[in-house]
Amino acid sequence: MGESSKALYARMLVDVVIGPVLDNLEKKDISAAHTLRAAFSKADHTLPGFVYDTIRGMLRKAEVTDKVDMCETLLRLGGTQDSDELKLYRPEKTFQDLSRCATGLKVILGRIPEQIYDRKQFLETIKEIASSIKLLLDAFNKVIEDVPSSDSGSKQILEDRKKEFVRYSKKFSNMLKEFFRDSSQKQNVFLSANFLIYQTNVILRTVKQECC
Repeated sequence: MGESSKALYARMLVDVVIGPVLDNLEKKDISAAHTLRAAFSKADHTLPGFVYDTIRGMLRKAEVTDKVDMCETLLRLGGTQDSDELKLYRPEKTFQDLSRCATGLKVILGRIPEQIYDRKQFLETIKEIASSIKLLLDAFNKVIEDVPSSDSGSKQILEDRKKEFVRYSKKFSNMLKEFFRDSSQKQNVFLSANFLIYQTNVILRTVKQECC
């Protein structure tokens, strides 16, 4: 596995495994949850991939490493699990529309492992994904438009995130073309879909940082 994949898995594990677990812990012991969240963040910053290596180490210890496809598992979880850090709480319609569109796209992407084996069904799913990407970009554009022109710094950061998302969307589209030419590319489709889910999360996290 390349380093870029390992880095992606590490970030996805934080979003769809560690984050939700700490969200639940926070309801029972907010201090412990904050301490652990800060510890994981600091450790992964100091030692990139720390979270991934920790989870892989636990799987090896349990002797189930060869039974868990990390890429496929994270894709399934990416469509159903969200850390509280990715949720937008601003009540304005533009923000709620963006949140809804982001969730919708991730849910559809998370269905890929179930549907990729049925060509007809998978083609329908691809159409849904394309439509969901357009809806997400439209919603994101409206959020960007609402940023005051005086706040050019935040506006530029959001525009940069949009360009990055579009870049990964095109990579995903190209990977699908490769898959239909060569069905052995299934794992690369999963990986590309994970990258797209992560970029969706990056949009949500950036909006939260710059606008909320």
